[in-house]
Amino acid sequence: MTTTPDLGDTESVTRAADAFELRRTDAPAPDAERAAALAHPRFGTVFTDHMARVRWTSTDGWHDRRVEKYGPLLLDPATAVLHYGQEIFEGLKAYRHPDGSVWTFRPEANAARFAASARRLALPELPQEDFLGAIAALVRTDAAWIPTGEETSLYLRPFMYASEKFLGVRPTLEAEFLVIASPVGPYFAGGVAPVSIWVAEDYHRAGPGGTGNAKCGGNYAASLLPQQEAYAKGCDQVCFLDAATSTTLEELGGMNVFVVHADGRVSTPALTGSILEGVTRSSIIRLLTDAGHEVAERRILLSELTTGLRDGSIVEVFACGTAAVVTPIGRLAGEGFDLTVGDGGPGAVTTRVRAELTDIQYGRAVDRHGWLQRLM
Repeated sequence: MTTTPDLGDTESVTRAADAFELRRTDAPAPDAERAAALAHPRFGTVFTDHMARVRWTSTDGWHDRRVEKYGPLLLDPATAVLHYGQEIFEGLKAYRHPDGSVWTFRPEANAARFAASARRLALPELPQEDFLGAIAALVRTDAAWIPTGEETSLYLRPFMYASEKFLGVRPTLEAEFLVIASPVGPYFAGGVAPVSIWVAEDYHRAGPGGTGNAKCGGNYAASLLPQQEAYAKGCDQVCFLDAATSTTLEELGGMNVFVVHADGRVSTPALTGSILEGVTRSSIIRLLTDAGHEVAERRILLSELTTGLRDGSIVEVFACGTAAVVTPIGRLAGEGFDLTVGDGGPGAVTTRVRAELTDIQYGRAVDRHGWLQRLM
């Protein structure tokens, strides 16, 4: 059973959701079409009937809160985001619990990171109540789209972009915030299975003083060519090293990394400003610490990792993020090395922390940290 948050929290989210005017679609998906999508949900390919939306201008601030028909955006060719990439996004999920209630996981952390990303990209900061209200309003409107199968959820994508029609290089005077939703299953088609990682030594995701700790599209765009090269090398994902020395682990294209030592210690790259501060990452650190593991956020040399895999002092490596939750890494390869992690399968620590986290998210275990927020 989950631990219900204070009533005040639920009431405040309801008030924030009620601030959104509901403009229902005139063309909802037929029941049979929705049922087919929910029966076999694939990540990010099918979207619900509605989207939440708020406008911002430098003169009026945030206004025009509504939930409206999901559909294309009308952009002028001179819209600022198309030329200067001034945009940010987030990712979180809504989970259907066994009693039929719907919850999300640590949304206030996503709201805080969204605000921090906005500051870094010179976009207006969205108040937390609007972030949470938009999510709740959309989920309540499109609740029929929340799947109930094993490892399924409703993936929520809040994002903001510079919407001003202007070609000058300066922060936008107009912005749009939206939330769209997609019923999803496991991020990787094979489900919870070990993935192979290619270590990129010639490309970097972000550098010191850059936008690495902001969740913006440019960071992900920079990862796509190295990702293609990883595929060409027979690997599933790419791992980036630091831009200054190309010697220390940073993160995958969209996930944080953990290393499990044979003596039970766990290490993860320290947040240096070029690594995204993952909500799943911080949750895992807490769960591992609760379980008695010594968890160090520190500088991890690639040479330390490869040596540890060879001599057995490192027994597990896993990646984590909202979309994939926790993913075991079974193989680590790069120029001059190709190593199996442990026995190539999911390790005990990886398996246990993934089960504990997902049990909390899906309402199968007590939420002792108060991480869950009820949406309906």
